Amino acid sequence: MKVSEKDVAYVAELAHLELTLDEQAGMVRDLNSILEYVDRLSELNTTDVPPMAQVFAGPASVESERAGDSARDDVVEGLRASLPREEALANAPDSDGTFFLVPKVIERG
Repeated sequence: MKVSEKDVAYVAELAHLELTLDEQAGMVRDLNSILEYVDRLSELNTTDVPPMAQVFAGPASVESERAGDSARDDVVEGLRASLPREEALANAPDSDGTFFLVPKVIERG
């Protein structure tokens, strides 16, 4: 599968991005390069490779701690009850009783 200029233009429009013709051509080239690399990876035989949930598998080492990859327990600190909905909405300029109502920020041009 190849990414076309039409594909890039469509996604850019959905994302509200204004790309120059040079940027659009660069995106086509870069995305097709990525897809070609993924195709090359799919040729690898991975039948004997066990599935992984994460890359780091083992006790924290000095190197991994320095790199910010230390294994730590997932602990919620300072857990407290949420504000009741009525109280949270009490000072809202506008609500429907369940959600805050806010003005539309992004206009399609």
